[in-house]
Amino acid sequence: MSLWRGSTPLVLASASSIRRSVLEAAGIPVEVRPADIDERSMEARAQPGDAVATAALLARKKALAVAQKMAERLVLAADQTLALETRRFAKPSDRTAAHEQFRALSGKTHTLNSAVAIVRDGEVLFEHVDIARLTMRPLSDQFIEAYLDAAGVAVTASVGGYQLEAIGIHLFEQIEGDHFTILGLPLLPVLNFLRREGYLAG
Repeated sequence: MSLWRGSTPLVLASASSIRRSVLEAAGIPVEVRPADIDERSMEARAQPGDAVATAALLARKKALAVAQKMAERLVLAADQTLALETRRFAKPSDRTAAHEQFRALSGKTHTLNSAVAIVRDGEVLFEHVDIARLTMRPLSDQFIEAYLDAAGVAVTASVGGYQLEAIGIHLFEQIEGDHFTILGLPLLPVLNFLRREGYLAG
């Protein structure tokens, strides 16, 4: 028996395979429709240093963009920003950028800000931002190079350059925060909303 009570699958405005797998593992059927927005331009216009607001803005804009094309459908979008004090980081563009990013984060505590927005017919029904704090252990250049060899192109797939659910765990000495938030989707608040609105069995 399915826990999902919606008449159609939840629309996921993201190409993230991790977000899709998290939702599907929770019993939520998903239809993937990635949003086509200029994320870098929006980030450039965001308030300097406010990584939380930037994550929320990007999630909201993605959900609204996809919802415009899908009348009456429930659309979920998420985004994640990484900040080291007032400095924000984007997805590394290549191996060299990833190496530089790991050197900057080495031995320090950074924050991951995971935002989610749920929209239907142009109305924002739900928004939430959750924050995790991650402390990287001190990393030598030799280890960073070995890590980059092992991770391959995956270092350009996420804002931190790492996948905590995979070999990225070797980068850290301390983690504070919800596991799903670190993966890029604060799942428990989403499930609470969906239950409250009757989309999930209570």
